[in-house]
Amino acid sequence: MTTLSCKVISVEAITDTVYRVRMVPEADFSFRAGQYLMVVMDERDKRPFSLASTPMEKEIIELHIGASELNLYAMAVMERIQEQRSITVDIPHGDAWLREESDRPLILIAGGTGFSYARSILLTALAQRPERHIEIYWGGRELKHLYDMDELEALAVKHPNLKVIPVVEQPEPGWEGRSGTVLTAVMNDHRSLAEYEIYIAGRFEMAKIARERFCAEREAKAEQMFGDAFAFI
Repeated sequence: MTTLSCKVISVEAITDTVYRVRMVPEADFSFRAGQYLMVVMDERDKRPFSLASTPMEKEIIELHIGASELNLYAMAVMERIQEQRSITVDIPHGDAWLREESDRPLILIAGGTGFSYARSILLTALAQRPERHIEIYWGGRELKHLYDMDELEALAVKHPNLKVIPVVEQPEPGWEGRSGTVLTAVMNDHRSLAEYEIYIAGRFEMAKIARERFCAEREAKAEQMFGDAFAFI
């Protein structure tokens, strides 16, 4: 692991509770798609955030931080970023990184800002094997919380092998896409998940239920499922 000081070059409020933060590190760094960094608040306080950027991007780090009055843990990080315009990070962490040697089809499942985890894996996988079959399920409370759908739709046009499935918990009138939960959407779409490699980012309880139900009801193989939340459940 490497400790880096990073200069914040942009902070964009992309929803009422999500910020896109871009930073330039002071020195070289490396990580695998799907890993995360720790923001160092002090010696005993380090806070994890998935990297939305890819390992190919050597000069910039991008984070998607969900912060609000209901999430003071992340809000304290955002306040430091906005006030000091620099932060210190430990990088890399996590074992739920993209298995680059595999040629299995991929299913990426993200809830909310878990999209940052899925985005790094998606862009890396497409760059390495453009022909690989990939499905990405992204769930949010409302459509506006799926803040990078334009990017995903543009990628789907460029890569016919990429299937993008947005899922909205509280759809507005006229919404013609999926509603409910991402887990239900995956279950409805697949009688068997045996051949897939699955990467999950979201609330711990969502990851736990997904792993249990996919293995018990859809033939998913535990050794082909990855998520940092698995380490805590």
